[in-house]
Amino acid sequence: MSQPSKIKSQATNVVELECSACGKKYDAAVEQHLCTCGKPLLARYDLLQAAATLTLESLKSRPRTLWRYAEVLPNNAPVSLGEGMTPLVHVKRLGASMNLEKLYIKDEGLNPTGSFKARGMTVAVTRAKRLGAKALAAPTAGNAGGALAAYAAAAGLPAVIVMPADTPAANVMECQAFGAKVVKLNGLISDCGKYVAEHKDREGWYDVSTLKEPYRVEGKKTMGYELWEQFGGKLPDVILYPTGGGVGLIGMCKAFDEMQEMRWIGSERPRMVAVQAEGCVPIVRAWEAHQNTSQFFPNAATIASGLRVPGPLGDLLILSMLRQTKGTALAVSDEEMLNAGKELASLEGIFAAPEGAATVIAVRKLAASGWIKARETVVLFNTGTGYKYSEAWERALQA
Repeated sequence: MSQPSKIKSQATNVVELECSACGKKYDAAVEQHLCTCGKPLLARYDLLQAAATLTLESLKSRPRTLWRYAEVLPNNAPVSLGEGMTPLVHVKRLGASMNLEKLYIKDEGLNPTGSFKARGMTVAVTRAKRLGAKALAAPTAGNAGGALAAYAAAAGLPAVIVMPADTPAANVMECQAFGAKVVKLNGLISDCGKYVAEHKDREGWYDVSTLKEPYRVEGKKTMGYELWEQFGGKLPDVILYPTGGGVGLIGMCKAFDEMQEMRWIGSERPRMVAVQAEGCVPIVRAWEAHQNTSQFFPNAATIASGLRVPGPLGDLLILSMLRQTKGTALAVSDEEMLNAGKELASLEGIFAAPEGAATVIAVRKLAASGWIKARETVVLFNTGTGYKYSEAWERALQA
């Protein structure tokens, strides 16, 4: 439930917060988490005012971080490590192998702490600090914990990271190196989320869990703004996104809606594709069953730790956005991910996380079926660096 802080912040670009389900409005100047109905809150802006100064021309002289889109982000002094503006790589050899002329990879593994999670945490930590947070906490399957620990350190705030006991060693070590308190539990990220929820009030933690505060999605949405800018004011035809919690997919679709309101684009949208691991497919199952919400996926298991989210809080938003964009959802196996990762690395020099490699398999399947056409512009998201998955890659390369 929403629990306002006693500390009221100074002015922010955010006009208000709005429930993504029931539409209830909340004051953005105080700490807010979920709506009273239990669903995520989304930040709203005066977008016509933003459009007066946020243009392709003005962006040319701005710093090359995601904070270049200041008009559509909270305007507090950023806690930044240089995140955003990641490369958009035209992968010609990989594309030729599946008869796709305009295949690109947005390589989020080159963000601080090696993943797209840096985007969400820079904005969430910036806003939490301004709202007077004393300590930050979040559950993690791996990369989000490292990002939160890093940005908390940069902000001078303590952090508590709660993770499954089998989280990749690199993620554990980076959290400890950044000075965070690490709590390991036997279970899944859902169990870690319950731990944070049960302890946060007593311990005085500011909960930075996925979609349980409004600002991680604001950082993630900048991936959509960057695509628009990197394609010269246009958007691709198809975007394939590894989907665990789905905040990146939700954020990009939010960005596209904001762009339309600013009159940058019309009603056209990239077709969004949610890619999941066969060992954890709540969104794929719901999509195939034509359902509006997903069911908790029991016994979730995959080497792609970022995809091991059995009960995504944003399921309603994800499924709605797939429908609105005429997209789809599909799953790939762990073995397929690892083989695709080796192919991507050897053909294009990109060492991807298994989550990112999953999109290579997905695009190949969709191109073979004709769902993606040869001349369409297609973007795959590699959400993290492969270097953090040394245990998984060691097994794959020895096979």
